[in-house]
Amino acid sequence: MRTVNIHEAKTHLSRLVEQGLAGEPFVIAKAGRPLVRVVPLDAPEVRVPQRLGFMRGQISVPDDFDQMGRDVVVELFAGQP
Repeated sequence: MRTVNIHEAKTHLSRLVEQGLAGEPFVIAKAGRPLVRVVPLDAPEVRVPQRLGFMRGQISVPDDFDQMGRDVVVELFAGQP
């Protein structure tokens, strides 16, 4: 995605808007720090995937979860039953 500084954006706003409408979104920066992203209004919304807690209430963890398969793990590491 193209980055333009704020002065260039003010100077060439019409051209940048046309490019944005043509499917070329851009970022406006001030002193090299990105401030805003310019995209067409009909562009699909970017969603940040939710990771932590996304299955809350849909699964349950047994109380002995940390002990499940313990015997197998001990046998694999110790080499004895």
